[in-house]
Amino acid sequence: MPTPDSSPRIIAFHKPFDVLSQFTAEEPGQRTLAEFGLPGGVYPVGRLDRDSEGLLLLSNDGPFIKRVLEPRHGHPRTYLAQVERVPDAAALAALRGGVDLRIGGKIHRTLPCQADLIEDEPDLPPRVPPIRFRKEIPTAWVRLVLTEGKNRQVRRMTAAVGFPTLRLVRVAIGHLALGNLAPGRWRDVSRKDVMG
Repeated sequence: MPTPDSSPRIIAFHKPFDVLSQFTAEEPGQRTLAEFGLPGGVYPVGRLDRDSEGLLLLSNDGPFIKRVLEPRHGHPRTYLAQVERVPDAAALAALRGGVDLRIGGKIHRTLPCQADLIEDEPDLPPRVPPIRFRKEIPTAWVRLVLTEGKNRQVRRMTAAVGFPTLRLVRVAIGHLALGNLAPGRWRDVSRKDVMG
């Protein structure tokens, strides 16, 4: 890994599917951030699960990291979720209003969020490997905008209303969109890019 740079740095990275949001593997054979030539001294700002894709921020700027992660600042995170079947108005309304999730043996209600059905399939790079399609079960895409980040929250929310997530891509954090950044690629960004 390169020598850490002491100047504040914020990196936008397109995390591919099946890559851990950390630099060290927990088990042999796991893919990590270490294989993507990221600069030294930066750390993930939050996380994306191994089976999720999309925008991951990394930084060495402690105050920036703290500000992005604190729920009271309400930085929106935008996700595109491909789900089994087509959610109806009641399911979307339930997502918007907040759902109950069991976390650590207690029930927590998620904060209200935006949840909308996307009519056309989004223009995303193909997932490797692709999701398993079943001819008899249609799929749909939902855009969700959350201001909190509980463990596997989007997947748990869509499952709670009866539409399990098959593919999950984070496409924006705050004002910063993933755009056309290819899987496995990264670029430097500024605080203003993220916070507006």
